[in-house]
Order: sequence, then C-alpha cells, then structure tokens
Amino acid sequence: MTAKIIDGKAIAADLRGKVADAVHRLSRDRGITPGLAVVLVGNNPASESYVASKIKMTAGSGMRSFDHRLPKETSGAELLGLIARLNADPTVHGILVQLPLPSQIDAHKIIAAVDPAKDVDGFNPVNAGRLSAGLPGLAPCTPLGCILLAKTVQPSLQGLETVVIGRSNIVGKPLAQLLLAENATVTVAHSKTRELPAVCRRADVLFAAVGRPELVRHDWVKPGATVIDVGVNRVTGAAGRPRIVGDVAFTEVAQIAGAITPVPGGAGPMTIACLLANTVRAACAIAGLREPAFGQRPSDDRE
Repeated sequence: MTAKIIDGKAIAADLRGKVADAVHRLSRDRGITPGLAVVLVGNNPASESYVASKIKMTAGSGMRSFDHRLPKETSGAELLGLIARLNADPTVHGILVQLPLPSQIDAHKIIAAVDPAKDVDGFNPVNAGRLSAGLPGLAPCTPLGCILLAKTVQPSLQGLETVVIGRSNIVGKPLAQLLLAENATVTVAHSKTRELPAVCRRADVLFAAVGRPELVRHDWVKPGATVIDVGVNRVTGAAGRPRIVGDVAFTEVAQIAGAITPVPGGAGPMTIACLLANTVRAACAIAGLREPAFGQRPSDDRE
C-alpha cells in the first residue's frame, strides 16, 4: 500500500491566494492594509531563514512588512520597549517575535507582553486560554496548518480517533484543543506514555510533533491512517551530508499509511501561510470587521 502524499506546498499556496484576495478587498473597501512586524534578536541561521521566508510571503500577499533586527546582546527591557511601541502602532496588526531568544531574555515575559489582539503566533496566555475555553482568538499557526492538512484527506474530523505525539505549548497542546473543537476524540501522547506504539496504532489521524528524527515507524501506524509529520530534524546522511527528516520514518510509513505529509514540504509551508491568515484575521478584528475564517477555526460545539 502506497500512501497519498499530502502536498503542503500546494495547499499553502492556495491559502496564500485566499489571503491575498482578502488583503486586496480590505485595502479597496476599507482602506486597511494589514501589517506584520517580525522581530529577530541575534543571528541564529535557522531563525534568519524562517524570518526571510515570512517577510517574502508577507510582501507577496500585499501586506505591509516591518522587519526589526536586534543584536544578540539586546536586553529584555529593550525588547519589551520595542514590543510596547509595536502594540501602540496602528499600522501594525500582527507581531511575531522569532523564537528562540538569547538566554538573557525571558521568553515568557516577551510572549505575555505582546498585545493578544496582535499576537499572530497565538502564544500569549490570553489566546491560549481563549483557545482552551473555545472562545474566539488567535491560535498558533503550526497547529492550524496541521488541521487544514488533515482535512484535505478527511474533510470532517468528527468522531475520528486522533493521537498527538508531543505536548508542547507551541504545537501539541493547542493542536489537541483544535482537534477537540473539530469534535475528534483526542489522545495526547508524550515521552512518558506507556506502550506508545500501541497508542499510536489506534489513530485514524496521527500527528507527530516531538522533534525526534524518524521516531514513528511503520508498526506504529494503523493501515490507511493519515499521518501529519510536524518534525524538522537536521541529521547527517550518506557521505556525511546533512539532510532534513521528520519525526516519521517516511519511506516505511508511506507503505502502510493512507496519506502522509513529507518533510520538507508538508507542515512547514502551512505554518507561514497560517501566519499570514492570522494577520488578516487580526486586522479585521481590530477594525471591528467580520474575520475571514480561511477554513481554520470550526464552530466549537463541546459537550
């Protein structure tokens, strides 16, 4: 059995097209051009690459892009001062502080300082609480992208058995909340889960988000299941060449799964596309306008 490859690049391009259309309508009808401010402290190569992609995609969608590069010696107080200015700037509708931050800066304080209305990363405790309570708010981009990827295979996740491997605040926990809002049955597994392969084999949809290269093997997966791989791991391949792999052993799992995301080319492009969508949603909410859903947030019907 050979799995369907879920093309994250194509799905992300479609979402970016919808975002660009929404930006055009906002500018034409309301005189509003959504603005995204990206803050990078230091010169982490991976962070610089991510930021460059975000800035490029922001401009490509017709939005304003505000690029703030700070030296790695920047203090927490200096960064808090910049965030306060961005919070007060009416041309900025979304604020993204690229993680990780240098060790002298308390990331929790920085995340909490971002105005929840402009918190397009969805990391502020207010937005985390609203997501948990099923209230409107900005949710983290990678989990949003994972939901959209899964729904290209299973348009309705209602009643499906889903397993999330990983319990981080960035992916695992918010993804579980989004799945509950889709009326899926959710198990959150982690490093202390007993008989982890057996737990994963229950899943109709399996999400791997632990940061361990090729952890998930073919015998962890139910035949025909949908597998969404969030991992991005740099390993040494043949002849000492570096390569990127996910948390799933792609080649062997693709022989048993019904559908699977590749790495790269799966969840990564969707994260940036959902960031742009969140920025448009934030701009609309700040202006008191109806927010475009972009298929991201279901109506919450929990019981």
